[in-house]
Amino acid sequence: MPIAFLYRLLAIMLIVPVALLGVPQTATAATIGTQAVLALEAHERQLDRVSAMLAQEEVREAMIQLGVDPEEAQERVHALSAQELSQVEQHLDSLPAGGDTILVVLGIVFLVLLILELTGAIDIFKKV
Repeated sequence: MPIAFLYRLLAIMLIVPVALLGVPQTATAATIGTQAVLALEAHERQLDRVSAMLAQEEVREAMIQLGVDPEEAQERVHALSAQELSQVEQHLDSLPAGGDTILVVLGIVFLVLLILELTGAIDIFKKV
């Protein structure tokens, strides 16, 4: 009798999951607007441009000399919002091209340090 009871209990316990196998799952989909796609592409372009600038050997060396981990700086750049990334890219556009690589490197390093300071990752500029 105990075996028959266990079989009956097992059958009852399996009825609910087997019955739920026939319930269809619903999925919803929505269209993505052109503006959303264009904004995403613009964000990716800005991110690639800033990342490429930080990946330059001169910039990496300057960050290492100042005690900033280049990989952490790249992670911080990837964590920036679209507005912050736009501001960084605009600052890159205002930097001189070519000849004054020291100023470019220092400007970028300062910008990265400022971003890291504002996000709380480092504490370079001591607060009184």
